[in-house]
Amino acid sequence: MPKSGSHLIIQILQGLTELGPFVNPGFPPVNRNQENQKLPDEQVLDNLLRMRSGDIAYGYVQARQPFIQTLTQPGRATVFVYRDPRDMIVSHVFYATDMHLGHGMHAYYNQTLQSTEERINAAICGVDEPGAELSDIRSKYEAYLGWLKVPEVLCLRFEDLIQEREQALGCILDYLATRGFTPSTERSTAITTLQQAIQPQKSGTFRKGQFGNWREHFTPINIACFKEQTGDLLVRLGYEHEEGWD
Repeated sequence: MPKSGSHLIIQILQGLTELGPFVNPGFPPVNRNQENQKLPDEQVLDNLLRMRSGDIAYGYVQARQPFIQTLTQPGRATVFVYRDPRDMIVSHVFYATDMHLGHGMHAYYNQTLQSTEERINAAICGVDEPGAELSDIRSKYEAYLGWLKVPEVLCLRFEDLIQEREQALGCILDYLATRGFTPSTERSTAITTLQQAIQPQKSGTFRKGQFGNWREHFTPINIACFKEQTGDLLVRLGYEHEEGWD
C-alpha cells in the first residue's frame, strides 16, 4: 500500500540480486509513469506482463482482477506490505504537505487547511474538491485487503519488517522457496544479505519509518473521526483487539 514501506521492501528485494539470478530493471512503480503519474489499468497490466523471469518490481496494485490472476501465476512471487492505517495517514500527510511539492494534495493541505489536525481528518474522511481528490481511508484499505485472502501471496506488516526484521526476512525466504527459488547461500547468510540491503538514507521519501508515530499527531478529534469512519478496520487488520481503543 502507498506510504507503507514500499522503498523498504524494494531494498530488501534488491538484496536478492546477491542470492540468485534476480535483477531490478530500475523502472518506476508498475502503476506509475516516469513523471510519477498514475497509469490506467491496461498499462499497469502491460508492465506486469512485460516482466521477465528474475525481474524485481514494486507498485501500488489493488486486489482485483486482472491483477490477482496475473500476480499469482506459477513462476511469480508477490509480496503485499501493509501498515497501521493511522501511521499511514501521518506519513501521507507529512509527505504531501512538506516533501512532495507536486503531490495532488499539496496545495489543498497548505492553502486550504490550517493545521495538522485538519489534514489528518481530511485524510481519514477523504476529499472531493476541485483540484484535490482523495479517497477516505477505509475505502483505500478495502481496495487492497483482498490480498490477505490470496494464499499465493505473502502478506507482511510494515511493523514486522522493522521490529521483527530477521523473522520477517526469513518468511520472505521461506515464501520464495514455495515459489521455486533456493538461495545460493545458507539461510543465516541470506538473511544477513537482505538486512544489509536496507539503506533508509537512499530513499527520497523516507521521513521516520517508525510505527506508533500516530500517537504524536492524532488529537482526540482525529481519534474520534477515525473510529467513526473506519469502524472495525483496525481489529480486522490485527492492530487493535477491540474498537474501543484510544
